[in-house]
Amino acid sequence: MEDSNESNRSNRSHEKESLQTAAVRLLETAAVTFAGGLLFSLMHVPLSWMLGPLTATLLWQGLTKRQLAWPVTLRNGGLLLLGYGMGLSFTMESARQIVGQLPSMLASTVLTVGFSLLMSVWIARAARITPQSSLLGSIPGGLSQMVVLGEEFPEADGTIVTFMQTIRLLTVVFIVPFLAVHGLSGGEAAAMPTASVADSTGSGFAGGGAFMAVVAAFAALVSGLAAVRLRMPTPWFLGPVIASALMMIADWAPPHPPSVLVLAAQWSLGIYLGLGIRFSALAGWRRLLPYSLAGGLAIVAFCLVLAYVFSLLHPISMATAFLSLSPGGMTEMGVTASAVHADVSMVVAYQMFRILFILFIVPYALRRLFRVPKGTGVEG
Repeated sequence: MEDSNESNRSNRSHEKESLQTAAVRLLETAAVTFAGGLLFSLMHVPLSWMLGPLTATLLWQGLTKRQLAWPVTLRNGGLLLLGYGMGLSFTMESARQIVGQLPSMLASTVLTVGFSLLMSVWIARAARITPQSSLLGSIPGGLSQMVVLGEEFPEADGTIVTFMQTIRLLTVVFIVPFLAVHGLSGGEAAAMPTASVADSTGSGFAGGGAFMAVVAAFAALVSGLAAVRLRMPTPWFLGPVIASALMMIADWAPPHPPSVLVLAAQWSLGIYLGLGIRFSALAGWRRLLPYSLAGGLAIVAFCLVLAYVFSLLHPISMATAFLSLSPGGMTEMGVTASAVHADVSMVVAYQMFRILFILFIVPYALRRLFRVPKGTGVEG
């Protein structure tokens, strides 16, 4: 009996220490990343409250060897708010434009994936890695999706795939906003990164009362949960995008979120992106870094040229075309589109089409290319 009581006391003590450690780690993460966001904001860096926390997370963990942490509920909450704000840019007219540009979405996606294939051949030869690792590391899909897909190919090295996708993501997330703000929009949006998804006052929800704010919040939450059940890509972002877009198309006039909450959501997204990057997993990363960086820069340059052509073919700005075609994520490119006052609905539509194409079409093409038997590896 005494042994049982002692064991219970020991378990409670361990649980208390674990909670205290988690609380300290959370406060440390918040302090470090807030300082990063504030510093980037004072330096007038585009998307300062996303890129600042991301950079702070990478540097702090790399230099101090301390592990930061951020609750998944805060990450999902940030994605939900950003998705809701992005969906408010949709109108019936933008929906008609998106439908009319479906052939262009397909063409741009095929061209981008094709260019990535060519780059992967060069990287595989120059860096002396397997074609499977190089190709999966070069395709502009989600990092986690490409890593999971790589498990189906015995010759694909998961650490190489992760590293190459990470470098591509970092290249896009840092370079594309800079080009979009300072090269394609004249720099006028750099200091106001959330104007198109939030109200300018920053106090309360604009465009509706408390009742509409509650309805909008409920709709965003339910749509996020539904997207998770349907296994949509980036469900906590895409679900609210669809919900608020439908409300806008139905002319329900949902309220806009306050700018302070949008900045907090960007802060949470930056922490999430930083925590997902692991350079220590690859021993020979220094040898692979130049080739991965060159591949990331090449795909950005290719998309810039392609965007110029598309801006001539369609009634869209160069900034909208570039962000629509850039190989970043829906969330990152959508936030950037808000910063430069581009057509957010068009950017999200192009990015969503590319992601769905890569998720549903590319795996089958790769299995045929590398002759992987059906049923091998990880399903789903």
